[in-house]
Amino acid sequence: MNKTTTLRPVIRRIEQPDPDEIGNSPEAFLRWLGGPTALFIKGENPGRCRAVCTLLHGNEPSGTVAIFNYLKSCKTPRVDTLFIIASVKTAMTPPVFSHRMLPGVRDLNRCFKPPYEDVPGQLAKSILELIHAVQPECLIDIHNTSGSGPAFGVAISEDPYHIAITSMFTNDLIVTDLRLGALMELSERDVVTVTVECGGAQDHSANLVAQEGLHRYLSTEYLEPARERQYPVNIFRNPIRLETRVPGPVAYSDSAEESAVITLPAQAEKFNYGTLTHDERIATLGPAGLAALSAKDHQGNERLQEFFVARDNQLYARHPIKVFMVTTNPAIAESDCLFYFIAC
Repeated sequence: MNKTTTLRPVIRRIEQPDPDEIGNSPEAFLRWLGGPTALFIKGENPGRCRAVCTLLHGNEPSGTVAIFNYLKSCKTPRVDTLFIIASVKTAMTPPVFSHRMLPGVRDLNRCFKPPYEDVPGQLAKSILELIHAVQPECLIDIHNTSGSGPAFGVAISEDPYHIAITSMFTNDLIVTDLRLGALMELSERDVVTVTVECGGAQDHSANLVAQEGLHRYLSTEYLEPARERQYPVNIFRNPIRLETRVPGPVAYSDSAEESAVITLPAQAEKFNYGTLTHDERIATLGPAGLAALSAKDHQGNERLQEFFVARDNQLYARHPIKVFMVTTNPAIAESDCLFYFIAC
């Protein structure tokens, strides 16, 4: 029988879960979890610990699938391992794995800084307290991108340790000085943390990235970078978020939506990781034109006019830019951002 206790009212704690009890599918695994859960797995070398967090967003299943498969494999990790599976109830809300967060609830991955007054804030605080109590040598936070595309890592530091961990999952790392209250900002508090964006939730390759990367992460004796080793990781620094700054819908269509703040192509995900040149139309602008958009850098400086221009009410890049995390989900585009970009 599993030993189950309560860390705080919002996190269940289970030690050495029985692989035969967790269900026969990721969906059954969620039902078995029931809510936010911390799973503790004994490693070959006790006394050291690594942590994995996933499902901060309920519509990003790859981390949960990878953890489920790892537990079912009955493998023993190299060191003690903490799995944190967060937004279980959100993920279970029908249709399963379709809600980023529930209506009227804050984005959990924006809640890892005060105030912690609401339900997601309390959950974030509980996760932070758990991590600080366990004191893992490092933490990975597994996500899916909001649109289809290749995998990449995100961190607030580009030191060799962060790069070495990233290389277990992908060869691309975005380094940002922007602070939004994300879990990866734990790196500022001496817990080396990398967010892994495995690719789109519908991309079969995303599950493979999460599963294979997780195996490497948990089977390696030491994660500290070897001095003589070169890690083939491309670094992209301080991408800028393109956001809407006026209320109204974001549309995805091959013809302009008159009521929309902006209309991006129906297949806007094709922009992901591509380079947009000055002659490639990005979107059709709404009645407010370019004034409906904002592109502030990590220091809060408005950079919209520097990177974008309107021609015949169409949005173009002034200079070539590389684009990340383009979504075709209007709710995410309206509440978060349209995409990230850097100058080429």
